[in-house]
Amino acid sequence: MKCFNVGILGTGSIAQSMAFTLNALKDKGEVVPYAIASRSLKKAENFAREWHFEKAYSSYEALVSDPAVDLIYIATPHSLHYEHALLCLNHSKNTLVEKSFTANALQAQELLSLAADKKVLLAEAIWTRYMPSRKIIADLLVSGAIGRFTTLNATFSVPIHEIPRMHDPSLCGGALLDLGVYVLTTASMYFGDEIIKTDSSCSLYPTGVDATDNITLTYEDGKKAVLHASMTEESYNCVKICGSIGYLTWESNNNPRNIELHSSDGSLLQKISVPEQINGYEYEILACKRAIEDGKTECEDMPHAETLTIMKQMDSLRQEWGIKYPFEL
Repeated sequence: MKCFNVGILGTGSIAQSMAFTLNALKDKGEVVPYAIASRSLKKAENFAREWHFEKAYSSYEALVSDPAVDLIYIATPHSLHYEHALLCLNHSKNTLVEKSFTANALQAQELLSLAADKKVLLAEAIWTRYMPSRKIIADLLVSGAIGRFTTLNATFSVPIHEIPRMHDPSLCGGALLDLGVYVLTTASMYFGDEIIKTDSSCSLYPTGVDATDNITLTYEDGKKAVLHASMTEESYNCVKICGSIGYLTWESNNNPRNIELHSSDGSLLQKISVPEQINGYEYEILACKRAIEDGKTECEDMPHAETLTIMKQMDSLRQEWGIKYPFEL
């Protein structure tokens, strides 16, 4: 069987998390941590040594030009996703782009159209969409465990505002693309996308990016999703879906765990565990591998239409809040 060689573009902290995943998958015979690229040869070589990559490149152009690379994972800041995905696609490389996919929907649509023209895989690495927990929760809802479910509350707050990129408008800083994308995704996965009304507000950070976001979505069938994301408040990351005879709760919008089923009076009826994982990133990598092997250009778990829908939602929210990134002016 041919090796499935994965390259990483960028050497930041999320690249290291993915490198950990790739090494664990290599031990299972699934993939090869093949190539790492940085603008600095020293950084690339240090990364390759630490994470057992076969190749270290001092330019992104060298990575995309390597014919042995089967998939490139883009691990750079949001503001660079478009530029780096464009580079990969123009070299006909299968590409997995870290969330948020791009800075805006216009960039996303251009990349998706190019991928279709090139007939290569393009996927968004929003890991929650690929996890087994998604089906576990969806199955509970469909089973009628909480009756007719009507309201979803999701909060994701982490005090990360002092990280330079988080408050830098030129790097697409703010809560929305880092944290808000997850609560929007949670709502989309379980309540769908037939939204008839959006009410929202945000508080601004001194640099002009969004610090705290409050979003209420009303759906065609009467359901409501009440969402909150903040990069300045204390850490709090949880979800609750209420129904006519009970409710579901779980910790973490991005990597669900401790799923609990409660009756309407609050009594705990069941604790549901999720499968043991490497670190959660393995599901998106394996989904891309399956899609590529099957000759597909998108992943079933995160189709292009969903990527575009969420990007358009975030564009609309920023427009309502009067927030534009400098390169959009």
